[in-house]
Amino acid sequence: MRLLSILLLSTCAAVAQPQLSESRRPEPGRYLTPDLKSLAGPKPADLRPLLEWFAADERNFELFYDVAISPARSNVLSNFYSAWLNGLEKLDYNTLASEARIDYVLFRNKLHRLLQQLNSEQQRFSEIQPLLPFATSIVNLKEARQRVDPLDPKQAATTLVQITKQLDEVSKWVRSSAKPEDLKLSPTMGRRAVQTIAQLRSYLEQWNRFYTGYDPLFSWWVAEPYKKLDKNLETYSALVREKVAGLKKDDKDTILGDPIGRTALMAELRSEMINYNPEELIDIANKEFAWCEKEMLRASRDLGFGDDWRKALEHVKTLHVPPGQQPALIMQQATEAAEFMTSHDLLTIPPLAMDTWRVQMMTPEAQRLNPFFLGGESIIISFPTDTMSQEDKMMSMRGNNIHFSRATVHHELIPGHRLQSYMTARYRPYRQAFATPFWTEGWSLYWELQLWDMGFPKTAENRIGMLFWRMHRCARIIFSLNFHLGKMTAQECVDFLVNKVGHEYENAAGEVRRSFESNYSPLYQCAYMLGGLQIRALHRELVVSGKMKNREFHDAVLKTGRIPIEMVRASLTGRTVEKDFVANWKFYQGF
Repeated sequence: MRLLSILLLSTCAAVAQPQLSESRRPEPGRYLTPDLKSLAGPKPADLRPLLEWFAADERNFELFYDVAISPARSNVLSNFYSAWLNGLEKLDYNTLASEARIDYVLFRNKLHRLLQQLNSEQQRFSEIQPLLPFATSIVNLKEARQRVDPLDPKQAATTLVQITKQLDEVSKWVRSSAKPEDLKLSPTMGRRAVQTIAQLRSYLEQWNRFYTGYDPLFSWWVAEPYKKLDKNLETYSALVREKVAGLKKDDKDTILGDPIGRTALMAELRSEMINYNPEELIDIANKEFAWCEKEMLRASRDLGFGDDWRKALEHVKTLHVPPGQQPALIMQQATEAAEFMTSHDLLTIPPLAMDTWRVQMMTPEAQRLNPFFLGGESIIISFPTDTMSQEDKMMSMRGNNIHFSRATVHHELIPGHRLQSYMTARYRPYRQAFATPFWTEGWSLYWELQLWDMGFPKTAENRIGMLFWRMHRCARIIFSLNFHLGKMTAQECVDFLVNKVGHEYENAAGEVRRSFESNYSPLYQCAYMLGGLQIRALHRELVVSGKMKNREFHDAVLKTGRIPIEMVRASLTGRTVEKDFVANWKFYQGF
């Protein structure tokens, strides 16, 4: 009777209104590359108009084709990026001004990297496809809804039933395996599959929500099959998590990560314009770490702990403020750093940048990924809350003690990330498209190196605070590259930070979890120290040599925008960048 009522209502509606004809959007592929010559102008000083146009078009594609594992998305974006590469080649490179040449090389580099990432995404999905034979059907439903294709509710319900059957079959296969190795899938692939299942459930939920209640026949046909499928996907996700990823139901602590391998690392380094291989970078990190250990011994002796610098480090960890006092400490240390900049005429600090940075407190859950404070437009303070266990409270206070904080407040605020954000919003903001952590994190880390050389640490405790973080930045290069090379597990990375650097265990786990389970690029953790060393080498080349003053140099670096340091070097030295430019700078000079 209910179905008869719905059919009668539908018939009445059809009589009352004209029948809509079926229509479909054209298949993708109609994109026309704009006339880049016309956009750029006859002799452009930069390629800003092109980059802004590209970003606007790319945003349209990214918003519409928003399913990461979709072949349609991969094909459309691949055609889009290739079209821009072809259009870029038609520009007369010889007519470009010097900064426009830098933009050209960076833009071409970006397009190649985007194409490489598309291939990588499809490859990574193909590795877990045996666990997800139903994925294509769910993606098809999502994309048909996005196109507003005509929908047959009965057929939609049939599709959901078919997906459920596929899910039942693959579940039997996973359950029947005695060990994960029998499936020929690694635990990291299992975790990747769990993440993809969560995305697929989200796509189904969006699809269902779009029609439910608005289309009476849809609700009648689809409600039960959808409910059953969603429940089965949830159960299957738990199965894959346990049987393939090797994680128990309530396990929130095990860190897996997803190593990318040496070939992919080399591709990432080329894209970041770093002219070293992973092994050479690990060697640089070990040399820098050895220097830190020697300085730690000196500070330890000055404090009366002899050659046991770990005891000196433990002493410094006890020097924290009481609960509730950390924001006041941060304010004091931020002011101290800014005044040091001004008194030594190191760079320009616009009053608005200094007067309007903000403060937030980090949640306990966020501290699992970020055990230390973060910064930028705001400084986000990591310190214990009343909901934490006693052990976690003490670890948080010890890890955010007075001297550790003093060593990095300037990294997050001024002259670090806060000043970066202020300046890059005003100078060459279009170069955000080329943003690299080697510039962003490298700039802030450079100041840790520079302030050490200028005597910013006043006491042995100050020095230990700065050295702890400097050792940590070296360790990040060592453990992250070795992890992606397949030479260290995530747990070995945690143990390395505890045993080699002196981290609290939970803080070390948080650092590794942040490195491998967040959305950071594989080279992000390397970028701090290596970017800092690049800027220090450039400072020696231009300032120590007498070619530029400190303020002039530092202001100029901030005004170039967030680009690879080798391109900053080209800009500041007036070097002619050839069209076929390849990174060739060997920046490491040791001590």
